[in-house]
Amino acid sequence: MATALIDIAYLLASVLFIFGLKRLQSPATARYGNQLAAMGMLIAIVATLFIRNILTPAEMIGGLALGGLIGVVLAKKVKMTGMPELVAAFNGFGGLASAGVAGAEIARVMMPNAEIGPDGMLFSTTAAITIALSILIGIVTFTGSFVAFGKLAGKISGNPISFPGMRLITLLLAAGAVAGGVFMVMGAGEFPQVSDPVVTGALMVTAIAFILGILLVIPIGGADMPVVVALLNSYSGLAAAATGFVLDNTALIVSGALVGASGFILSNIMCVAMNRSLLNVLLGGFGGDSHEGESTTMSLEGKTVQSTTPDDTAILLSYAESVIIVPGYGMAVAQAQHAVRALSEELLKRDISVKFAVHPVAGRMPGHMNVLLAEANVPYDQLFEMDDINGEFETCDVALIIGANDVVNPAARHDKSSPIYGMPILNVDNSKTSIVLKRSMRPGYAGIGNELFYNANNRMLFGDAKDSINEIVAEIKQL
Repeated sequence: MATALIDIAYLLASVLFIFGLKRLQSPATARYGNQLAAMGMLIAIVATLFIRNILTPAEMIGGLALGGLIGVVLAKKVKMTGMPELVAAFNGFGGLASAGVAGAEIARVMMPNAEIGPDGMLFSTTAAITIALSILIGIVTFTGSFVAFGKLAGKISGNPISFPGMRLITLLLAAGAVAGGVFMVMGAGEFPQVSDPVVTGALMVTAIAFILGILLVIPIGGADMPVVVALLNSYSGLAAAATGFVLDNTALIVSGALVGASGFILSNIMCVAMNRSLLNVLLGGFGGDSHEGESTTMSLEGKTVQSTTPDDTAILLSYAESVIIVPGYGMAVAQAQHAVRALSEELLKRDISVKFAVHPVAGRMPGHMNVLLAEANVPYDQLFEMDDINGEFETCDVALIIGANDVVNPAARHDKSSPIYGMPILNVDNSKTSIVLKRSMRPGYAGIGNELFYNANNRMLFGDAKDSINEIVAEIKQL
């Protein structure tokens, strides 16, 4: 009876996972999709703990309350600029949890009263393989995610970090991890001396995976961190799926496979958006910390930058018929999303068309701009993906770029020497007038200058984006 109930609960949880994931495809349904998936996970956890008598009802309620409290605190305390780091940390802890479960399974079979299987083994060859994979993928995810966390938080340089022979060492370590896994598998059939080779192999895999996760991420530049975060999310899912096989837990296998597949698909989508392969991202060492390499008035090519003021920008926007707003990481830094919504509403009152153009890799994590705009309650029907809106810039009166940089750089179209050459961009330079809100001429995460800043139809509005937009809104109200 208990087995039937838990199977039904896992089936219901799996259905909720799938429907939740489906609804995450659209900003309009993403919040509901997240709730569906969370409900599915709650059902799976409660069914596992309750039906298998792992915890008492009081202990489960206490655990749910504590976990919920931690979630509420993080939701309230973590700023939107820190969301990419938080996602990276969650990926890391997910990987660590999977490796911990695999370690617990090894500890279980080492107990004096451990149950021997029908084949005379403490655990099968298949179980040994899944345990090794769970440890390897989990620990790689853990250390790699916290390197990504450090790069996103500025605690580690966003520049690619490497040293002579690094790739050879990485390959040797990967081979060592495989050897450790093989040692574990071979030891699984050597009962009653099973504990020695299995434990030795597990420790070997753990130590190598710890270093391997670091070496796989530190050579990747800051410009590619959104792809890395998505890929590490995929790794955490694969680690969870492997743990599901270790525990013979259907819910973990299904949820882990869904996360692993969706994370990999998202990584590929973002690579396509940058016109680069995943292998190129992992080995290319592209992008890093930006530096104040340019003045605010003159480029190396001798072209001047035309500055503007909030007052002039307000007049230009007031007389426009169509405005396209392009959000970027600078909007997150300035926490300007609510001011942007206020500007949009003020323009709409004047019957001015307002749309938001969202590039797939804008920000520091997948969907970063969508999350920011959703937090500010910007209507979903005003958000457009790059392919859907690029053709409208030619008839747009004003393109307002708020902190975006590399995703609007025209060099991607024609400069074969540029590291972003071939990357699809938002065609803001085709609009009648483009206005870029930035604190300075500091390059974006790719570490290169932006040709757009020097175009004849472009204006630069320097300063904090939130303050600048508030001034623009105030001035528009006076007109």
